[in-house]
Amino acid sequence: MDPLFDRINVRDLLSGHDLSDPSTPLSTPDLRLIISRLESHSLHIKSKVRSYLLSHREDFASLFSQCSDAVFKTNEISDNVSGILSLISDRPIDVEIRKLVDEIGRTTKEAREKREMLGLLKIIVGICERLEGARSAFSDGLLRFAAEEVKELKKALRIGDEEEGEPIVYGLLRKQWADLFDEMQDLFSKFMENAVRFEQDSRTIRVKYKLCVDKMDGIELHTVMEAMDVAGILDYSLAKAADLIIKHAITPAVSYGSPAMFAEDVNQGSEGISEAVLKILPSQDCKIVDVDGDAIYARVIQVIKFIFKHICFENGSWIRSFGRLTWPRISDIIISKFLSKVVPEDASKLVDFQKIVKCTSEFEFSLKEMMFLSASDGKDYSLSSFSENVEVHFAFRKKTEVLGKARYLLLQCDFSVPQDYTSKGPLLKNDGMAINSSNQVVDLIFSSERCVVSKAASQLMELVHQTLQDVCLSSAIVALEFFHVRRNILERQLDGINQVAILMYNDCLFLSQEILGLAFEYRTDFPDSIKEHAVFADMAPRFHLMAEEILQRQIQIVIFNLREVIDGADGFQNTHQMQQFESAKFSIDQAVFILEKVHIIWEPLLRPSTYKRSMCMVLESVFSRITKDILLLDDLAAEETLQLQRLIHMMLDNLSSLLKSLISAFDSNEKSEEDTSRPIDDLIPSLRKIRKVGELLDMPLKSITSAWESGELMSCGFTILELKDFIRAIFADSTLRKECIWRIENVRGMTTQQSKAMDQYSTQQVHLRVSMLIKLPILEQVDTNCHDLNRWL
Repeated sequence: MDPLFDRINVRDLLSGHDLSDPSTPLSTPDLRLIISRLESHSLHIKSKVRSYLLSHREDFASLFSQCSDAVFKTNEISDNVSGILSLISDRPIDVEIRKLVDEIGRTTKEAREKREMLGLLKIIVGICERLEGARSAFSDGLLRFAAEEVKELKKALRIGDEEEGEPIVYGLLRKQWADLFDEMQDLFSKFMENAVRFEQDSRTIRVKYKLCVDKMDGIELHTVMEAMDVAGILDYSLAKAADLIIKHAITPAVSYGSPAMFAEDVNQGSEGISEAVLKILPSQDCKIVDVDGDAIYARVIQVIKFIFKHICFENGSWIRSFGRLTWPRISDIIISKFLSKVVPEDASKLVDFQKIVKCTSEFEFSLKEMMFLSASDGKDYSLSSFSENVEVHFAFRKKTEVLGKARYLLLQCDFSVPQDYTSKGPLLKNDGMAINSSNQVVDLIFSSERCVVSKAASQLMELVHQTLQDVCLSSAIVALEFFHVRRNILERQLDGINQVAILMYNDCLFLSQEILGLAFEYRTDFPDSIKEHAVFADMAPRFHLMAEEILQRQIQIVIFNLREVIDGADGFQNTHQMQQFESAKFSIDQAVFILEKVHIIWEPLLRPSTYKRSMCMVLESVFSRITKDILLLDDLAAEETLQLQRLIHMMLDNLSSLLKSLISAFDSNEKSEEDTSRPIDDLIPSLRKIRKVGELLDMPLKSITSAWESGELMSCGFTILELKDFIRAIFADSTLRKECIWRIENVRGMTTQQSKAMDQYSTQQVHLRVSMLIKLPILEQVDTNCHDLNRWL
């Protein structure tokens, strides 16, 4: 059959023709020939197929039979599946199986929960039985066993480690345990009250070895101590016994001047020691004063040894617990009743105190050997620390005394000016007219001027001198403490406002220069160890800067008030209207009033140089603000220019006395170290500018242009932009105005960029001069003083 399915090649049917060229078209006879040969070939194929089927007839019959059987079986399986599906649809067996599985799961879960509940119930029952057993053990006197049970039950119930969502029964069990623990604490407290007693009549501390509490008779004290230690309540149960011993034994033993004596006694019974007694006896000679502390420490050690032997039974952990409980109070009692009272009041007696230091150290060492004190905890050695630092305590006592005097001086000071002080004339040294009888007018050590200070400042310096004299006679530690006292005194100065602030400025200035002088006066007499600490130069700049901060704060307050007043002028707009003119005039009057008030307060109290630079700074802020507001006006009527000129002249006339006081300050300062060659207009740049503004308000346009071309206006601080805006605001637009503005812009061939650079440079120069005016005197004086002192050191 394979040849029947081979491909038929059309070219073979036309083998008699040349078909090498695929593009050659077939003719009609060729096509007919192809058809004829195809039909013949088809008949040949059919013949061969028929003969093949006939020769394999049995094989095809068997194949068809097998296919029929397969179809029959498939139909049978389909019928069976349909029957099963019908059965399932009539009775849903899967639902029943699911219900059965759920029931099995629930039953298993319930069984597991019941097993868990049964286990929990066994645990609860066991705990309850143990709680009852511990309670019964307490009743039967089995104290150690009961204490161990309580301790183990605490872990089992996780006391202090509770979690949310726990069964309620746990809370009930914990409550039962807490009740049992409270009963145990109360029981042990009763045992200790019965064991350690103080008899007031015989003044005796009695320790019983056999105890009887709540029908429990014959319980040994040692057993009680063991049980308390196991239960972890040793500190709680010993608290009352510790209070009793501290009150009736330790305190009398430490009493300075009338100490008590002690006598021990032990009562022996048939079964051993039954009782220990500590008798407290009065001192045989009340007049004996134990200066060294040997007897006091011996009595305290005697009491502690009694406790160690008869209460703690020479158990190290028990006596250590007793020590943690009582030592802080015992050490405080020893310090307050003995050590603090024997601190020397005179520095020359500090050497004798070394005997007490040695005794104190030996006392603490004895307590450490008994394990009453910890060998590693440094806090337990507070007595040695106090005694070794006795020089500091001595200095602290002096410090408190000195600071109390300083505080009194500050509280009593009212910052008033001396009544006989004259406000006219400079405060200069070696000038007979300036000498004042008041001790509040003081000399500045590193300056040729004098200043007025408060009474507190001069008295404080006297106190400082007294303290430093004590430094020269004291040891290194005391001297260092006195040195810090002196610093604290000087740093008590506070700032203020108005006249008080100016006096405070003078106080700080005076203190800064006095501090610099202290090094020259006292440093050579200081102990060698204090010389490296007593560097007075570190405080002088601080007080100088503090003085400047106070002064600058006052200056800023004045400037702020002046700005608020000038704000009320509303930029000096529309002053040709009567209401606006009166408002502007009122603002000017208010500003003048503030300036005169400042003049009255500052001039009598401040040094001439300080008064000059401070007042110049205030005036600069006022004049620059008013000038700026006027130059910002964009449209001025003729009458308005006259009113503005009137306001400027009125202001300058009212301030003439103030300006004269500045000129007199310059003249009076010729003998000082500051440069006075510059006129007042250089120190107040805006003064020249505002005067020129008053002139420009009624000056012709050509004159204004000529003044610019000559450089006069630029020297007054005017910029091209300000001048052009000023001209546009006053003069109407015209050919002449344009020509003048062009001449201003191109004066001496100056370009626009050059003019802007010149404007920026001029502004920077003004700011620089004002800044240097404020800062240079401060820095120069501080640097000069510190340099002189350091060079001397």
